[in-house]
Amino acid sequence: MNPEFIPINIAVLTISDSRQFDNDTSGKVLEDKANADGHQVIDRQIVADDIYQIRAIVSAWIADPAVNAIVTTGGTGLTGRDGTPEAVKVLFDKEIEGFGELFRSLSYQVIKTSTVQSRAVAGVANGTFIFSLPGSSGACRTGWDEILHEQLDNRHKPCNFVELMPRLKET
Repeated sequence: MNPEFIPINIAVLTISDSRQFDNDTSGKVLEDKANADGHQVIDRQIVADDIYQIRAIVSAWIADPAVNAIVTTGGTGLTGRDGTPEAVKVLFDKEIEGFGELFRSLSYQVIKTSTVQSRAVAGVANGTFIFSLPGSSGACRTGWDEILHEQLDNRHKPCNFVELMPRLKET
């Protein structure tokens, strides 16, 4: 017998110097996919590609017990303004190395060797999952459809992130 679906609360952060809500296609993709899967997007923001502004918002969400997971989009490239990994990795209690590895493997099937420019990362901080995806809507679709859709569903077996949530603060 399959267990009953457990929806989680997700915060979505778009990191961009040029996006506003009316043209934030990547943030909208993530919000729509999370809601379609039965989760609750409890906050969605846009922030400039500045490591301290990114870190401030992500830190506030990590401290908020209502937020189970954070998904960011943007700032994972190689330009001088791309600072999402530097902003979030210092906040991790544990890094989920397999997330970036799997994302790049899946992305290779679509964009071939251009995926080496992606610095997608994930980790856990204060019991909150953090997933940082590239800024394109295609990358957000790949990340959600091919990884997060199943890993944020407690019914996915043999294991998933949701079943770990009650245990993340164990000492």
